[in-house]
Amino acid sequence: MLAKSTVVFSDPEILGGTPVFFGTRVPVQSLFDYLEGGESLDEFVRQFPSVSREQALTVLALARESLLTGARPA
Repeated sequence: MLAKSTVVFSDPEILGGTPVFFGTRVPVQSLFDYLEGGESLDEFVRQFPSVSREQALTVLALARESLLTGARPA
């Protein structure tokens, strides 16, 4: 997994500070929108070639980690 600093970037001068994939102007939200809409990860990467598959997988892993950190076991 890539380091968060090489995957997600936020700058007030780029899309008003919206988190984007590092080195692109592609909002991270676009990945979640694609998946929520039923599209595959492969389709997202195909539509946004400036985002690597590894970057997208790292964002998903970071989101998962964020949700599960501190969660109580079932």
